[in-house]
Amino acid sequence: MTRANEICQSYLGVAPWMDSLAARLPGLQPVQPGEWLQRDDAFDTQMAYRDQLLMERPHDVMAASSMPDPAEHDMLQAVIAAVEADKAYKRNGDSIVRPDGVPVLLHAQTPLMTAARLAQEDMLILQPGPDGYVLRSGVLCFPASWTLSQKVGRGMMGIHKPVSRYNAAMGKRVDRVFAMLQPDQAVWRANILCYNDPELYQPRLEHERRPFDRDKPIWVRVERQTLRRLGTTSAIVFTVHTWLVPIERLTPEQAATLPEIVRNGGSMSETI
Repeated sequence: MTRANEICQSYLGVAPWMDSLAARLPGLQPVQPGEWLQRDDAFDTQMAYRDQLLMERPHDVMAASSMPDPAEHDMLQAVIAAVEADKAYKRNGDSIVRPDGVPVLLHAQTPLMTAARLAQEDMLILQPGPDGYVLRSGVLCFPASWTLSQKVGRGMMGIHKPVSRYNAAMGKRVDRVFAMLQPDQAVWRANILCYNDPELYQPRLEHERRPFDRDKPIWVRVERQTLRRLGTTSAIVFTVHTWLVPIERLTPEQAATLPEIVRNGGSMSETI
């Protein structure tokens, strides 16, 4: 098993509390060209852990459609296009060799599994339903205190049931964002939490509290999240890129401005 405390970035590349736009709920901003998926210096160890979880705990970290899903195929094609634009990936016939030297066969597994093995991001597919978008499938290797199996089949309000700030008004704002997204257009936001445990795989059910003690070692965990409408379908893919660093690794500016409520284990949304 990979040691969790080896899977930290050397720096925190996204500090949403220092960005006036990112700090506002829902804090969505356009994704710049070429920045939908990102790769950082924890790529090798994160990807090794992702491969391990997908092999050892596939039913815990992946929820796939029971039948072939055009949205999952479109997502894989979008991921392939994104990683092939990164010169650190190499195409080798029917496979793509990742920057860590691991080849990923493009047609040996399901589109969902293949996409998950190419990029650092977790990927979740939202499909339109009678009452709005519903989480239908996805891969979630690095959950920050939630569980994929509990959320699959829910709409956005149900998914965010434990989040007090995600009320009906916020739900309508998010629905408008979904409706306005154009094909292959993406927006991003970020959130932040502090943990005593640097483990990336931290599933919890809604009634389970995340333990935190200000007097114990602290790791800062930031999720860079994107929403992108997939080309030929009405589906939207929600991606999560996880940054994790010991609090001592923040820059002086990041450390000085980190909200006190977050430092004490709360959520940034409580400061807005």
